[in-house]
Amino acid sequence: MKAEPDAQARLLDLQELDTGLQRVEHRARTLPETAEAAALKERVDQIDSELVTAQTKVSDIEREQRKAERDVDQVRSRADRDTKRLESGQITNSKELQNLQSEITSLARRQAELEEVVLEVMERAEELNAQVVRLTAEREETVAKYTEVTARRDTAAAGIAMDRDTIVRDRERVAAEVPADLLALYDKLRAQYDGVAAAPLRYGRCGGCKLALSTVELNDIRATPADEVVRCEDCRRILVRTAESGLGGQAEQ
Repeated sequence: MKAEPDAQARLLDLQELDTGLQRVEHRARTLPETAEAAALKERVDQIDSELVTAQTKVSDIEREQRKAERDVDQVRSRADRDTKRLESGQITNSKELQNLQSEITSLARRQAELEEVVLEVMERAEELNAQVVRLTAEREETVAKYTEVTARRDTAAAGIAMDRDTIVRDRERVAAEVPADLLALYDKLRAQYDGVAAAPLRYGRCGGCKLALSTVELNDIRATPADEVVRCEDCRRILVRTAESGLGGQAEQ
């Protein structure tokens, strides 16, 4: 393939732009704020799930507490009623008095047991309410941080998008100055060789694979017309001759 030296040199400009575009797209894919925002969103979702569970348990324990308190009230009311009967003097039968006193004693024990249940339920309710308060505070803090991180992510992404648009416009301008057949070869090689299709020959070394060319290879290139497109024998990328190629002025023909 033949192309004017200036057109070949434009490949290096095009390659620099394409490499810059790769870097920009890599930055867009690897923004630290993206991963951080995802982790924060996951934590918010987890907190929401924990809150639902805790709030459900609070509702259950509140029902349990109300039932326990009703049980205490019922026992207390019955004990009060029996005590009034005992103190009224209306019961004279000794057997009946003995039974009533025994029931009052039994009710007192039952009331004490139920009051212990109420205290235990209240302690559990207090722990669950504290958990709800803690989770609610953590959720507010996490949501605020998520909002701040996503704002930074969006700002960074917008800046990257602007950089990308600038590079794309410059690439279109430079690509228009490269002959169609040479551009087609360049694009084909970019797809084959990790995005690097053209490299400068500087001081006898390929800028693509970084390997030094042999004396025979340099002599072959030196003998090749300046408008002939040459390829690196090792990496097969387009090798663009420059003033620093080490060819003794052949690149300036």
